Amino acid sequence: MKLYGFILLLVLLIVPLNNNILSQTEEEEQILYYQMEPLDDSLFIRIQVEVFIDPPDPKAEIIVDLRDPNNQTVSIKSVLYPFLAFTPETRARVITFPFKINLEENIHFGSVFTKVFEKMRLGKLLAPPTATQISPSLQYINPFLQLFGGERFGFSIKKDVGISVGSGTPYSGPLETNFIEANFHILGFWGGFFNSVDAFTEIKEENNHNNLFATAGIQLGYVIPFGNFLQVSYTRVLDDPTITQIERWHLNDTEEFHVKILEDSYVNWEFHYPFSFLASTRAKFYAGQYLNEWHVGFTGREISLAGSTFDLRIDVMPHSDVREPQIVTDILVQKIAEGWAFSAIALGPSAIFSTTESGSFGITSIFFNLRLKVGTSF
Repeated sequence: MKLYGFILLLVLLIVPLNNNILSQTEEEEQILYYQMEPLDDSLFIRIQVEVFIDPPDPKAEIIVDLRDPNNQTVSIKSVLYPFLAFTPETRARVITFPFKINLEENIHFGSVFTKVFEKMRLGKLLAPPTATQISPSLQYINPFLQLFGGERFGFSIKKDVGISVGSGTPYSGPLETNFIEANFHILGFWGGFFNSVDAFTEIKEENNHNNLFATAGIQLGYVIPFGNFLQVSYTRVLDDPTITQIERWHLNDTEEFHVKILEDSYVNWEFHYPFSFLASTRAKFYAGQYLNEWHVGFTGREISLAGSTFDLRIDVMPHSDVREPQIVTDILVQKIAEGWAFSAIALGPSAIFSTTESGSFGITSIFFNLRLKVGTSF
């Protein structure tokens, strides 16, 4: 019941937000002083390239002031540029940009004291998802390719027909599993194969007692066609592990802790709610059961906070049929490289918290995780 109450709360929050967006679009021509929401990488980069900002920042604060016809300006990270410094095409795209925060309506005598708080709008904290994210047949499309775990990287071949791949399971952390997968998607259905790469788990020398090992098999899934909120799937192991594999994987077993080796078949499900959090391009809360293990968590891409852009993932596994409960966390920071990689690469620590070999709660695995935004506009 708590989950249903939380969903109802989110719906009540999103409905007025959606109405605000619609009313803003209707009055768009009247807005002459506004901040551009960072929702178009290519346009934001183009604006900065035309005034020789290197490297351009796709999440930069850009404020447009067209109130005075004789002194129209664009402020980029608090630096003013004349509006005429941009090409006619860019000026036209800036004027017709659909995602604007009207700054003029918020300026009053009390703004000296309240400006910072007025900029903390609910629309920046929580906003509806994109049309792709709520589509049961297009939700797999995802330009972010992550080294360990997380959402699968997916691309469309033609409309709702495409491919997704991933390293680790969607819920796993660094150096936790040898699982890899590739899937084919069509009309909300998906099916594919999974296999193993033992090198991912052989890097770590300690605390390998809570790992998950796979051999090879198939998986089938379907997104319920009433929007993207419920996915069900079936996993079937085709190759039994060899005696050598079993002995090697069980080397780190103890009397209390055991590794999990996939066998037979599993029925999985995930309930999720996609949305935008702190101007993120992708985010969702989820809860589900995968390979007889429960998972609850949050994942967000390109979250903006205090001038920083980062990815955040928190996955809690409260129960497993074999393994100890654990918590997986990722914090991947963007804007650390130059050139095209400025907006395409994110790097940061990824860790797993669980019961260690000594029996205490602590970090059982930690490693640098890498994310590539393959679909970047720059």
